Amino acid sequence: MKVKTIDFVTLGCSKNLVDSERLMAMCESHGFRCTHDVEQPKGEIAVINTCGFIADAKEESINTILEFVQAKSEGRVEQVYVMGCLSERYLADLETEIPEVDGWYGKFNYQQLLSDIEDRERLKCESGKTIEEGFRRHITTPSHYAYLKISEGCDRHCAYCAIPIITGHHKSRPVESILNEVRWLVSQGVKEIQVIAQELTYYGIDIDGRQHIAELVERMADIEGVEWIRLHYAYPTHFPMDLLRVMREKKNVCNYLDIALQHISDSVLERMQRHITKQETYDLIETMRREVPGICLRTTLMVGFPGETDEDFQELLDFVRWARFERMGAFAYSEEDGTPSAKLYEDNVPDDVKQHRLDKLMRLQQNISAEIEAEKVGKVMRVIIDRQEGDYYVGRTEFCSPEVDPEVLIPAGEQLTVGQFYDVKITDSEEFDIYGTTIY
Repeated sequence: MKVKTIDFVTLGCSKNLVDSERLMAMCESHGFRCTHDVEQPKGEIAVINTCGFIADAKEESINTILEFVQAKSEGRVEQVYVMGCLSERYLADLETEIPEVDGWYGKFNYQQLLSDIEDRERLKCESGKTIEEGFRRHITTPSHYAYLKISEGCDRHCAYCAIPIITGHHKSRPVESILNEVRWLVSQGVKEIQVIAQELTYYGIDIDGRQHIAELVERMADIEGVEWIRLHYAYPTHFPMDLLRVMREKKNVCNYLDIALQHISDSVLERMQRHITKQETYDLIETMRREVPGICLRTTLMVGFPGETDEDFQELLDFVRWARFERMGAFAYSEEDGTPSAKLYEDNVPDDVKQHRLDKLMRLQQNISAEIEAEKVGKVMRVIIDRQEGDYYVGRTEFCSPEVDPEVLIPAGEQLTVGQFYDVKITDSEEFDIYGTTIY
């Protein structure tokens, strides 16, 4: 029997990517060949892992599904399957609107997708393990780094956020399962672990009522072969301060924290249901910078939440000037079906005002980022090489997460190896990226 190829397309966040990688590994163990994020459909079967978080992401997911449905009608694809957040949230509507799709699956039943494909292809199962029982994955990132999902779901229920609607209650993975996956990743050549969750500081609460993220990261750091651990998607309320001690004491835990703060105005934070105040936020950042000298903070902020006034926005600008975040992203509020804010508040900030505020906030951050990157010129920093691109090798310091953060550009005249660490002297900077040469 001819081996069939499944083209996987992953949209949205790195948590979706981990789901795709697990399913790809299962498909390969059952006799399929798998590819990921091809530009044009090439395989007989397509699996689209969708995002349903905000309007732009939903639109991208719908357009991608329609593109592959068109490819199916033209005979370039035999079967199209859809999984992930969009179909978890809007299954009934999607089944009615796009009947050409061969199967729809959510975030938690996508193992059934493989069984349904096998029923069509009548291939024999070679592994009895479920995706969660095993941690084998088809790693789609460069082989020296991988994402590690430690939990699923969220119990925070921020007013604007649809994630709890899509993913349900927070559920922590068992500690030993996570540590075994880290060991397996290291055995595959992975040196850098990107720890991800909808809300990683909540880890362990559903197990025994206590936050165990500091203990988990400390045990991960003790595994031989783990060079870097980077933490993503923390929550500021009831932040586990012991995690700062682990970051300070463990050299392979990057001095980097991705913590979404969203806003600073007390009135906006209250309507957002963030359960934290302006002063508590200021105090938290001061504590982080004191306990972990040189920490790199990445945050995400929102403009245009219902009821946000000019005064609220000015507070946000003043906060960003004070905090001088090393990394910052921002987006304009969009009303999401079923969320508390959609039920409680009128979306009363005009779109042009939202865009004006967003542009002004990002211009401010652009200037801050340029100043921070310029301060690195003349310093020697440890850099891991991700790839060669044109005339440069492209790498990252411990203060840079893949795909979203500034990169280090090193002239390709030097002979460097992708996936290896080098000491690099920074020679120049731009608003976001920096340049350097290796020191031997």
